[in-house]
Amino acid sequence: MTTTDPSTLLPLHRLPFDEPGPPRLGELPGGAPAWLVSRYADVRQVLSDPRFGRSRLYAADAPALSDVPDLVNNPDLMFNQDGPDHLRLRRTLRHAFTPRAVARWRPWIAAIVEELLDRLEGRPQPADVVEEFTLPLPVAVISRLMGLDASARDRMRLWSEHAFSDGSHSGEEVESVLKEFSAFGAELLTERRRAPRDDLISSLVRAADEECGLPEAQLVSLVCGLVVGGHDSTMTMLGNALLYLLGERPESWPRIGADEEAAGRAADRLIHLVPLGDDRGTARHAAEDSEVGGVVIPAGAVVLADCGAANRDPAVFPRHTRDDLFAPLEAPTLSFGAGAHYCLGAWLARTELQIALHRLSARFPGLRLTEPADAVLWRTGTTSRSPLRLGVRW
Repeated sequence: MTTTDPSTLLPLHRLPFDEPGPPRLGELPGGAPAWLVSRYADVRQVLSDPRFGRSRLYAADAPALSDVPDLVNNPDLMFNQDGPDHLRLRRTLRHAFTPRAVARWRPWIAAIVEELLDRLEGRPQPADVVEEFTLPLPVAVISRLMGLDASARDRMRLWSEHAFSDGSHSGEEVESVLKEFSAFGAELLTERRRAPRDDLISSLVRAADEECGLPEAQLVSLVCGLVVGGHDSTMTMLGNALLYLLGERPESWPRIGADEEAAGRAADRLIHLVPLGDDRGTARHAAEDSEVGGVVIPAGAVVLADCGAANRDPAVFPRHTRDDLFAPLEAPTLSFGAGAHYCLGAWLARTELQIALHRLSARFPGLRLTEPADAVLWRTGTTSRSPLRLGVRW
């Protein structure tokens, strides 16, 4: 079990990254060897090349990626499937998160944002923008998409904290919470089979029936992944974005409120440059000897693709535009991954961040932090990290 001293944590936008370079041999947190890949082209290759998969990371003889059970390292999770097994699961959601689908959701997402801003405006100052906005917004959005009731919304943070545990919870505690969470996911699938609704789970059930023979454990893991992943990453991005914008880039705040397109470009830059947590690298397994960036990575090796370093590769993203929040990205960000495992919810997350920042700035152009960024209290214990609270005035 590990612990983190919050006083030693830097804001995520200040995390240092080594200069990207050729693949080199390093090690996993437990000491097992792993190849580290950091240049943009190399990381994109590893994430897109089917020779570098996820499922073999969970073979009986593979080194452990985590000290405790968690959802991320559950072999049944869609993200940890490869080839036809992964494709069959992904097809169940093929129409769910397309740009066209998300565009249809914009009006009601904007309505949720305005409702939360009305409530924030009525609060005494200083107010906590995390409690009033960055947490309830993504919870409300994913709850509406999946047809979740209030009892599920109340448990969502507990499930997320254990699904994405960084090892600071005991294995027994994580196992107990995830057992409850899996039972919830299984019950939700059963309910939608019995009484379908106009929601994401019902469409998932219909698509799964068309696929025929999908293991129920994989469907349960998919539902649970949607519940926690659908709100945790957006909450994290929004909280860290506000810390950076209000703490270090206040001159950009009025423009985000005045111009929705500019807010979209800023959202893209923030997603690109501010990581979700302190972990470096998404893991893959090399199925055969493969050349990456002029280096042969041997079959059976674990590879860590450092998306944060790759997103700062000066060969692709020039330093002179790195801090320009309103400059279009020079190449697709790797923050959502690449290839077959590209994040399904990327367009939804980007849309939520754009609308949230634009409307918050438009409503509160004088929004400011009540404490410096260095004094922030962090939400720790999970692989993602964001402010536990952010006091603001307007």
